Amino acid sequence: MFEHLASSPSSSKGRLYKEIDSDNSRSPFERDRSRVIHSSSFRKLKYKTQVFIESESDYFRTRLTHSLEVSQISRSICRLLKLNEDLGETVALAHDLGHPPFGHNGEKALNISMSDHGGFNHNDQTLRVLTNIEKRHPDFDGLNLTWESLEGIVKHNGVVLKNPPFHTASYNKKHDLMLHKQPLLESQIAAISDDVAYNNHDVEDAIRAGLLSINQLEENDFFKNIILNLKKAYKDIDDKLLMFQVLRNSMSFMIEDIYQQTSINIKNAGVKNIEDFKNNHNFLVSFSSEMESNSKKIKSFLFDNVYNHKNLLLKRDNVEKIISKLFKYFYTSPNKLPLDWRKIDEPIERIICDYISGMTDRYASRLFKEIYE
Repeated sequence: MFEHLASSPSSSKGRLYKEIDSDNSRSPFERDRSRVIHSSSFRKLKYKTQVFIESESDYFRTRLTHSLEVSQISRSICRLLKLNEDLGETVALAHDLGHPPFGHNGEKALNISMSDHGGFNHNDQTLRVLTNIEKRHPDFDGLNLTWESLEGIVKHNGVVLKNPPFHTASYNKKHDLMLHKQPLLESQIAAISDDVAYNNHDVEDAIRAGLLSINQLEENDFFKNIILNLKKAYKDIDDKLLMFQVLRNSMSFMIEDIYQQTSINIKNAGVKNIEDFKNNHNFLVSFSSEMESNSKKIKSFLFDNVYNHKNLLLKRDNVEKIISKLFKYFYTSPNKLPLDWRKIDEPIERIICDYISGMTDRYASRLFKEIYE
């Protein structure tokens, strides 16, 4: 449908450091995807919190399973629109690599600790992981992904017009990612796929955790309509099967809505080539106005009933304490850092920040206990 707007591997802007591919069996974007999947940072997402602390249950989603689910949704939408599936999947798989332990609460604590030293946010840290922290080649730091993958990852939440964060600003000086222009459509798809994933999967995890019930879910009109239709079709369906079917239907409706609305957006905008949508004021990949309203109501519902639940709030205070006290410990005793981290020629605050942000939940918790308890 929109093949002419797909990112073409043959016209890629290439990599910052020139490489000679040993074979032609894979495109540059396929190679990028492999580099992300085989990275140490990607593996560690297995033990990093999505919403619920990963050690509480083997069934709750982690950053790893979330990233895999986002990539699957992204690939599906790219296929519907005839865009580049490999690039959409790469951006989705990599989009959370910079997340510290304990999710957004760990991010908040690290940002406070780094408030006088350039701050911290996980999107910026993702670029830092990909271009600096990962060590895979003797000639350069980072994974040396293509321009298209890095551009998509940096801007999957939108253009960066003013005051780029710490590492993004530094990296962009040597490898211009055109921060002021809209990202490629595959990146826009990865971004909205993230919304689809957590709007549905966080509901499932909350029900499993006992923070939500199917009856409470009917307080949201979007889910209520799906539930009523399913109960008409399956008179004796139990709540567990009902939950799975509700979320299956919900995701299908959202993906179809994105496909239909994005097709309309592209046609209405008169987009003829890639440069046309790069200069557009907004993302062309979007929900319809009705589904956007549904999405906002679901997010609000989740904030009220899940993210701000008293059981989670108590745990958040504890994990923020873990991160902040680990930072203070290494700041006052930098000789306690692992030897390879002590050899890095950067400000000590940034070294400590990188070290802690790369920890898994359980490693950070274990280290905290060893030091303080």
